[in-house]
Amino acid sequence: MQLSSIINLDKHPIGEAEYRARCRQQIDDTGVLMLGEFLTPSAIEAVRHEGVRSEDHAYFCKQEHNVYLTPCDDSYPMDHPRNREVISTKGCIPDDVIDESSPLRELYMSDVFKGFLCEIFGENALYPYADNVSSINLHYAKKGQELGWHFDNSSFAITLMIQDTESGGAFEYVANVRDADKGEMNFAQVGRVLDGQEPVQILNAAPGTLSLFRGRNSIHRVAPNEGDRTRMLAVLAYNSEPGIALSENARKTFYGRLD
Repeated sequence: MQLSSIINLDKHPIGEAEYRARCRQQIDDTGVLMLGEFLTPSAIEAVRHEGVRSEDHAYFCKQEHNVYLTPCDDSYPMDHPRNREVISTKGCIPDDVIDESSPLRELYMSDVFKGFLCEIFGENALYPYADNVSSINLHYAKKGQELGWHFDNSSFAITLMIQDTESGGAFEYVANVRDADKGEMNFAQVGRVLDGQEPVQILNAAPGTLSLFRGRNSIHRVAPNEGDRTRMLAVLAYNSEPGIALSENARKTFYGRLD
């Protein structure tokens, strides 16, 4: 499959140095980069069809977690922002269910695409996960399902909107809330976010949009799906070092199995 059949290269010439520089400047300035009409219509439809066909293989779960995605800290009350729990409910099909011929896999493995990402994020190289489930995922959010407020453990997230909702399901975030490297968790502002007392940025992505987001220090969520149409979002996950697998606990939690 030619890359031009997956990516709208006329609008997004990801191999060109000038385009890469503009994209890197934007994500350095704002922490987010949204590239609309990144996927071609045929690629969107192929992945959407794959998602509908494979939905029976999805692992649906409901998780209660704090925004730091860590165990509770007994030195704080349970209603403290450090320990307050939010709910995440979604379905997910893992990498080993994604077709070998899927546009998602072709894109994920593309040297041009990986080179573009390396330039954007300042990485020397990007590698797939060493397990069978974590590299390429397709997430489903049915009516009422959501992704609760949290910070990412990874430095960046790469997603592709495949099918949007009829109502609800917007991506919401507050930038630069904490400084994870310095251990500054900013409980006061986190509490205001959880109480709905903090202004949020809202992003709505149309099908085919590539979104790159630095979520380690910016708290974010996906609001509940309020419509009947299932939201489908592809997640492409890489590591900066080879041979790294997602932890067994995380695999069991997110996929319901280890391999």
